[in-house]
Amino acid sequence: LLTSDQEDKEPKSCGTFTFLSSAVAAVSGLLMGYELGLISGALLQMSSILVLSCKEQEIVVSSLLFGALFASLTGGFLIDRFGRRPAIIIASSLLVLGSLILLPYESYGILIVGRIAIGISISLSSIATCVYIAEIAPQHRRGLLVSLNELMIVIGILFAYISNYAFASISHGWKYMFGLVIPLGALQAVAMYFLPPSPRFLVMKNNDEAARKVLEKLRETSDATKELTVIKSSLKDEHQYSFLDLFRSKNNMRARMLVGLTLVFFVQTTGQPNILFYASTVLKSVGFQSNEAASLASTGVGVVKVVSTVPATVFVDQVGSKTFLCIGSSVMAVSSQSPEDFFLQRPGNLTELNRTALVPVVLKWLSLGSLLVYVAAFSIGLGPSKCFIFLTLCNDFLQGPWISFLFVVFCVLTL
Repeated sequence: LLTSDQEDKEPKSCGTFTFLSSAVAAVSGLLMGYELGLISGALLQMSSILVLSCKEQEIVVSSLLFGALFASLTGGFLIDRFGRRPAIIIASSLLVLGSLILLPYESYGILIVGRIAIGISISLSSIATCVYIAEIAPQHRRGLLVSLNELMIVIGILFAYISNYAFASISHGWKYMFGLVIPLGALQAVAMYFLPPSPRFLVMKNNDEAARKVLEKLRETSDATKELTVIKSSLKDEHQYSFLDLFRSKNNMRARMLVGLTLVFFVQTTGQPNILFYASTVLKSVGFQSNEAASLASTGVGVVKVVSTVPATVFVDQVGSKTFLCIGSSVMAVSSQSPEDFFLQRPGNLTELNRTALVPVVLKWLSLGSLLVYVAAFSIGLGPSKCFIFLTLCNDFLQGPWISFLFVVFCVLTL
């Protein structure tokens, strides 16, 4: 970390090349968000076309998480061995391949294989992107650039919901939904090839001179000696640690890990992953009867996520992630009561409500409004804050294994 004297001498703006490099890498977040939100609308069509049972629908949704879990188990070590940039390129290519697998066939088995490949892709890219952006960002703009990835995720979710609505009434529209992501994934893979590698990774591989040149280009300066010295000092300290030290009291790593795990647990208990996966299905169950109406209502969820994430992304370095986290969590606690009270008073389950169409109009819109407020609060607090807090907790030590382990826990809890 930079000292206060060094920070005072640092420019308070973010270099154009650094921002563009972070934005290109953050396209991984857009692809991830699109794939997470896509299944919400695609499932409505696939369940009828492929005649999927409830259990089969759950497996279709979960197959992406199984792939993500597999990649999370090894992702941290892979990016430390081969690099962050190559990992993002491979992940984007794999996403293109997984999407191509889904297009020609209408098979339940092929659908599972394609979704697993996509799950591996978005998990690997998430780990690599989070670390890559953190390592190319100047210290005083790390919060902004790391949160940019979360902003791209919610934009991807919004695009997915718009796609769900646009193709809801088109025959085999789910194939178009899956196919839209292919050009963007291919474009990112090509663009990442021309971006610089992480300077920290170059130092890890004893390529100090190349790291110096990358830093000078990123910081738009002719002398990056001070920052290079800080990176080398940080890596020297990191060599004293192993993966198992994450669970030991050394340098308070165990307490940091517990804080990170607690944050992951709270992210999961909010039910946000389920909202992403089943937004259209849930909204259809509370009174939005047609696929088009449910998809359009879920688009509102995507709009709210984007609008709410923007201030948290822009002002995280000034206000602090902890403040946003407290505000968002408090609002979530209040907004969750209205739909909860409604559903606790209704007989049967969501599927039965959908079939009998007994939901009053007022309660239908109350449920949607409460959901939107709940999603907005999450997008202000827990959403954009988690990745930045994770990186702050590890304090540059074992970033790859640290983020990878937390992703493993995230996937297990979601499953």
